[in-house]
Amino acid sequence: MLQVRHSDSRGKANHGWLDSKHSFSFGHYHDPEHVGFGPLLVINEDQVQGGQGFGTHGHRDMEIISYVLSGALEHKDSMGTGSVLHYGDVQRMSAGTGVRHSEFNGDRNEKVHFLQIWIQPNQVGIPPSYEEKNFSPESKKGKLALIASNDGRNGSVLIHQNAALYASIMTEGDSLKHELQPGRLGYVHLIRGAVTANGVHLKAGDALKISDETLITLEQAEDAELLVFDLPQH
Repeated sequence: MLQVRHSDSRGKANHGWLDSKHSFSFGHYHDPEHVGFGPLLVINEDQVQGGQGFGTHGHRDMEIISYVLSGALEHKDSMGTGSVLHYGDVQRMSAGTGVRHSEFNGDRNEKVHFLQIWIQPNQVGIPPSYEEKNFSPESKKGKLALIASNDGRNGSVLIHQNAALYASIMTEGDSLKHELQPGRLGYVHLIRGAVTANGVHLKAGDALKISDETLITLEQAEDAELLVFDLPQH
């Protein structure tokens, strides 16, 4: 089964300093048709004005992934980690028993634009941990580059869930396939450009939920950057 999530139907929150679009129910936005997909609970596309950010706040028992699209995202947390992330950087924070952190745009002249992704873990009460890695554009061009997995294979960040997250940059003429094992879910989120996924045309910000299928097929790309999730049903 295929279900399209159109970009303009996403939840919206504009606080002046923050312009956010929610693919799933989040905060004051609730849509009973979009309350997670398997263990994938949140994809927020956030743009934070210069000199602004999220003050210190807490999380627990959640795998939180940040995928930076432009600008500089400054991170600090209660584990003592401090970092500034740029395009191509992928950050994973396992909140576990509890962690407090802040996210800030230290550049007063440029917005920071990033995706914030929450995945429900298959283990609770683990010690909190942090990891970040850079994935260059070249590593994603014309292929599905594994950026997060349950065992950290192929240089990906490690998440505590039987899920895999791939990133790709596709141009005209590229065609990619990803096999789904029986009972698995697929989710394609198009960051920019255009692409056809399993025969469905997607534009920037659109997504496709895929269930009861054995293959994800990506083709007819136009300067596309996208994420592909391979997920368990529960």
